[in-house]
Formats: sequence, C-alpha cells, structure tokens
Amino acid sequence: MPAKSMDELVSLCKRRGFIFQSGEIYGGVQGLYDYGPLGVELKNNLKAAWWRAMVYDRDDVEGLDAAILTHRLALKYSGHEATFSDPMVDCRACKARWRADHLEGKCLACGSTDLTDPRPFNLMFRTNVGPVDDGASFAYLRPETAQAIFTNFRHVVDATSRRPPFGIAQIGKAFRNEITPRNFIFRVREFEQMELEFFVEPGTDEDWHKFWVDARVAWWRDQGIPEDRLELLYVPADELAHYSKATVDIMYRFPHGLEELEGVANRTDFDLGSHSKGQDELGLTARVETNRDSNTRLAVQDTDSKQWVVPFVIEPSAGVDRGVLAVLNEAYRVEELDNGSSRTVLALPRHLAPIKVAVLPLKRNHDGIVETARRIKQDLQRLGLGRILYEHTGNIGKGYRRHDEVGTPICVTVDFETLEGDQTVTVRDRDSMSQQRVPLADLTRFVRDYFAEQG
Repeated sequence: MPAKSMDELVSLCKRRGFIFQSGEIYGGVQGLYDYGPLGVELKNNLKAAWWRAMVYDRDDVEGLDAAILTHRLALKYSGHEATFSDPMVDCRACKARWRADHLEGKCLACGSTDLTDPRPFNLMFRTNVGPVDDGASFAYLRPETAQAIFTNFRHVVDATSRRPPFGIAQIGKAFRNEITPRNFIFRVREFEQMELEFFVEPGTDEDWHKFWVDARVAWWRDQGIPEDRLELLYVPADELAHYSKATVDIMYRFPHGLEELEGVANRTDFDLGSHSKGQDELGLTARVETNRDSNTRLAVQDTDSKQWVVPFVIEPSAGVDRGVLAVLNEAYRVEELDNGSSRTVLALPRHLAPIKVAVLPLKRNHDGIVETARRIKQDLQRLGLGRILYEHTGNIGKGYRRHDEVGTPICVTVDFETLEGDQTVTVRDRDSMSQQRVPLADLTRFVRDYFAEQG
C-alpha cells in the first residue's frame, strides 16, 4: 500500500537524501525545497522519461529551452497580468493570510471567523532588469513555461518547416507567489513543469484533446501509477481558465487527498492569437484583444488555399514536483517479514530508481574484493543505465535494507567465492529479496537484460 501519511514520505525524503527544506539552517523558506543526492536523480529520471516519450519516441514534436525571465508584454497579452490571481483573505484576529477557496469560513490558524472580504492577489514574481530600479524596467519570473513556446512559435516553424499537427515540448522552472504553499512539494513557489503545446488544425482539436488525455494516463501508468489510482475530472465550463475551451485534469490520490497531477487543456487559438499582430491583417476573426505591440504573424499558411490559419493548441501540462511526490507515494511500502521484522521498500520502476545497481564488497579492507567491486562498478556504469554506486559499508544485511528503502532494484555482492571459488557474484533483487549467483563474466549482460525487461 502507498504511504499512510505525508509525514512518512517527508521523513523518508529527509533521512535518505531525497528532498530537504530550503534554507533549513536559517529556519527554512515556506514553499521552497531542495533536491538532495537521491532526489535529483529521481527527478532527472522522471524528466528524462517524459522527454523520451514526448520528443524522442515521436516524429512530430520539437524541443525548446527558453529563458525564465519573461517580457512583461508577453504576460500582458497572455492575460496573466489581468487574471493570474487567487482570492486572498486576512484573519483580523491573528493576521494570517489565506486563499479564500481553501477555507470554510474560519481561519485555519486560530479558528476565528473574523475574515476580510476576498481580494485578488496576483501570483507573479516581478524583478528589476538593468542597473536602475526605476519601476519601469522590469520582467516577470515566468509563471508557466507555455508562453515562451507560443512566442517562439514562428522561430520553430521557420527553422523546422513544421506544419500542424506538431508539438513543441519544454521542461523548466516556473514561479508562483503562492499565498499558502502546502502539502510538502505539492504546492510550492518554485517548481518545474513538463509542458507540451501541440498545434492542430481547427476542427480537429477535440479528437486530439481526447488522444492526449489517454496518452498521458498511459504514461503515468508506465511510471508506476495504476490507472485505478487516477481519476479524470472534466472541468466545468464556469471553472475553466480564461484560455480554455475544455480541460481534463488527471487526478491522483495523494496522501493529503485527491488532487490534480496533470492538466490537459484545449487552449484553442487563444495564445497564438493573443501574441499575433492585428488579426485583421491575417484575414481572421479575432476572438481576443489584438496585440498592437507585436508585429509577428503567429500563423501557418495552408499550402493549397494559401489562407493563413492560426492553429489550435492542446496542452498536456504536468508538474515535475507533483510527479515526484506521486511516484514516491505509490512506490512506498512497509512489508512484514516472516521473521517478525519489517522492511521499508521504495518499489520504484527500474527506469526511475535513483541508484540502478549497488555494488557491495563483503570485506571493505580486503584488497582483492575491493578492487574487483570497483571494477564491476566501472563496467556497469559504462552501460549508461544511470547511477551505479560502489558502497563499502562492510555490513551486507544493512546495505540491503538501506537500498530497499531508497529503491535500488538490485545489489551485487562481491565475496571470497568471486575471487577464490567459482568466480560468481551474488545478485539480490529488491522486490522479491531473492538471491542468485551470476558468473562474473556474464554480469554485464545480466544487468543490461534485467533493466531491458521493464523498458
């Protein structure tokens, strides 16, 4: 079963080096977290799996890595300056501030019902640009990665000769000045997004929307989250974002409750239209405010009719941090053993495991065993599977338990039989705890095949 509470995951993450509170030695900063030695590996593995599925495994998607500092006008015409806000209230009794939609009429800190009326609070961070802070030269830290994809649309089309349907994918940092960050890394102020903007012909958008909802559910299943742990929420029309024609939220039951893991939105032609020069020049009907500050035509020309068309956009957008939290939660196990003891296991899919193989010498002060173990580590590292760890604790039993807890799929133990006997090593499987002797000469092939079994 997954973790019983968020506290179990927080404890594991801190104890084993997955995630730390940012600036903890100074009391910490609410809503900011740092990824430790194992956390950065897990996070990078999840991002690599997304990039492989979105870009490498497809022939209709290009990649992008855009700047974090964002031109103010881009966020003016996207609607963020006017609408990117949450309702905020103050408690008159204890002065705490809360999102109004997270309360049920009383302060979560002191219980008082003496609250101010809700008022909009813009979530974007501003920063000065240039040497003089005159209030006029400023940019925003991007609140999402999507807008840079739209403003670079023309560049990508010109460089690649793409025509719809095609997509532009990006993974990167985004920033939101959340009123009340909460639930560990679920809602934070600095986070990473994995976003695809998939451009399609108008009229085909609803079919593509369904395609991407199904595709994203299947991808999360491959990351170790069963479909019966996911629910689809079709966002009601009166709750849609200003840019959305339809949105489906893929919901997951986190330790704190059922919440959004990923959203798949039909953004229509809102964004490209918003960033384009006068729509009348394109011969199109403008649904949004014409952008008089931009002179770029964000459209494609039909090769037959020669008409300019603004593509519709389907956007699967997932938070990396929420994904890490969901994967950790789903993999967490506490198992009772036959001898009356228990073990904590992080049953991560093999491709996500922070450490792929741990190589453990039986004796850490035996030159022959240590030298052989180090050579095995180097040979396995060359396979390109990810991190292979050489660890010389000298206590094999404790080593197995520790690597169960951090999700290492297999451990390889080098002992006296490796050197003086049949030249085999012990390979121990995390999930079954089974052990087998594998000839040293066959170990590289064995490990390569082991990880190929799960893709």
